[in-house]
Amino acid sequence: MRIATYNVEWFNSLFDDDGQLRLDDGWSGRWDVTRTQQITALGHVFSALDADAVMVIEAPDSSRHRDGVQALETFAKHFGLRARSAIIGFRNDTQQEITFLYDPDVMQAEHNPLGTLDLDSPAPRFDAELQMDLDVDAKPEVIRWSKPPLEIALKAGGQTLRLIGVHAKSKAPHGARGDAEATRISIQNRRKQLAQCIWLRQRVNQHLAAHDPLIVMGDFNDGPGLDAYEKLFGRSGVEIVLGEGAATRLYDPHAQMALSRRIGAVPSTARFKKRDGPYLQALLDYIMVSPDLRALHPNWQIWHPFDHPGCYADTKLREALLLASDHFPVTLDMPL
Repeated sequence: MRIATYNVEWFNSLFDDDGQLRLDDGWSGRWDVTRTQQITALGHVFSALDADAVMVIEAPDSSRHRDGVQALETFAKHFGLRARSAIIGFRNDTQQEITFLYDPDVMQAEHNPLGTLDLDSPAPRFDAELQMDLDVDAKPEVIRWSKPPLEIALKAGGQTLRLIGVHAKSKAPHGARGDAEATRISIQNRRKQLAQCIWLRQRVNQHLAAHDPLIVMGDFNDGPGLDAYEKLFGRSGVEIVLGEGAATRLYDPHAQMALSRRIGAVPSTARFKKRDGPYLQALLDYIMVSPDLRALHPNWQIWHPFDHPGCYADTKLREALLLASDHFPVTLDMPL
């Protein structure tokens, strides 16, 4: 079975309000890429992945006027994808949903959120609020997910798994006026991001205690050594979710490589370009598994157009990966 996570930049802009593909020469949300170019590239990438399921990060918007499930299922039908049924969880107002696209002939899946709306719970439902003292002033702040994680109960190959799709808050200091304000906003956003990851780890602990086979996957906008603010707090949100101290650990080989190499080459899942600067690469996307799934000896792959030999050798796929998004898919193949 192949499960993937894929952050698709400005996927929402490729559909009209009726959920139909905008196959025209207008500009997409990507720099210097038309909608037809991005749609065609995405179709090629999704077809090449041939995944049984994809956790789509920054999926099309669902709101009063738009239906992200219909949009993704239209996309899947247009390109003849096996993964053609879509599930969305708690909708948000950012136009970037988390949606699970899967093959209904291979698996059964449903949105199955855990937790309650109780503010005093250590792990309330992800569309609720969590109270946590972020700045040690004895006054708890209210933490919310701008993009609540998507919890999937999945049955495949005679086994039941739990999946959690994640898009953690970015730490970029948007709207800052000057260096001092940028530093203040960055620290504030880092606190919120770490609080979200603590909240998520509490849910992970519940699943591990129940011996649930578990996969946590998506874009954390964070990772070991990603920015200078990690030194201020001592660890990244990724390390919190993976598990610390004597806690039972989740495993992702790319995260493990990054944790063991503070200096030197590390994998990357995203490639960004400043308007007048060079390309920058970062490890942002992960597929973390519980110990019982790791024991199945799964295989992880980052579909990086330059780092993965197969992707680089396939010129059409290489170009499609570069046009489709600023992130690259990560896949997990395991026997079920």
